[in-house]
This record gives sequence, C-alpha cells and structure tokens, in this order.
Amino acid sequence: MPLSRLALIAALPVFVLASASAASAPTLLGVSKAWTAYQADTGDGKVCYVLAKPKLIEPRNVARDPIYLMLSDWPDRKVKGEFEVLFGYPYKDGEEATAEVGSEKVELFTRNDGDGEAWVKDPADEDRLREAMRKGNALIVTGVSQRGTHTRDVYSLDGVSAMLDKAHAACGL
Repeated sequence: MPLSRLALIAALPVFVLASASAASAPTLLGVSKAWTAYQADTGDGKVCYVLAKPKLIEPRNVARDPIYLMLSDWPDRKVKGEFEVLFGYPYKDGEEATAEVGSEKVELFTRNDGDGEAWVKDPADEDRLREAMRKGNALIVTGVSQRGTHTRDVYSLDGVSAMLDKAHAACGL
C-alpha cells in the first residue's frame, strides 16, 4: 500500500477533528451505520474511500494495531472500489488470508509493509466480492500472524452500499 494511503488511515482521528481548511485533511463525505466515506487529495491524486472497523475481533486477547477494511476509488488510475484490509499485525509468510460474505469467498494476497495489509488476489474476484458486500450482512476476514495466531475479524456491512455510492459519486466513478 502506498504510504499516502497508510498515512490517511493512521491520521483519520486527527483529520476528523481537524479544521476543514487543512489542505491535506480528508473531507468527510458521510457516515452510514458501520461505514464512513472520505475524499482526499494525495500526492498520488484524488482518492475517495469508505472504511469500517470490525465489530468482532477473534481472538480478543491478542494485541494488534488498528484494524480497518477499506474500499478506495483512485480516478486518475481508473481504480474503483479497491478492496484492502489492514490487519493490525504482520502476516506469516506463505499463509493464506481470505475474505468471505455468505458463500462468496476470495483469497487475499498479503504484504508486510508495517502492520500487514491484504488485497484481493485475483482481480476478477473483486467485483464479485463488492457485489456480495452490497447484498450481505457481514464480511469475515481471516489471516495468520507472523507468530502463528489465526485471526477472524467480522465487519458489519450495514451502510456499505450508501457510503460506496457517495465515494463513487465524489470521485466521478
């Protein structure tokens, strides 16, 4: 993940409280239940994104950095709704990570830039996953940390459609 996106996520609490006049601060587009939409200008161009935190984290007793699920639009790159997970820990090399909504399950590829991130492995699966997210109730993401801990994070999908529509409109996609 480009550093600019990681910086956007890491700074969200500050940006939400910061003055709207700050040029680099994301603009809040809206909030709908579990999901929030933003627009920002980065060194890589305009980005619109929606994000959520998991409603359930398993196991609960494991220390992790902040955990987010994000879908991003990058109009200059013609990217719409790129799926990305920040797991809050580095991944174990060679271990599979997955995202699942109902019977729709996709493999994720992982990269350990900081806390560990994952994206949809096969680009052909990305549209199917987004469509399942619009229709589903929950998304389950699983992974394995470098220490061998198996994790399962459950995200509510309440509000994702409304916020995706806002982000797409703000980025003209």
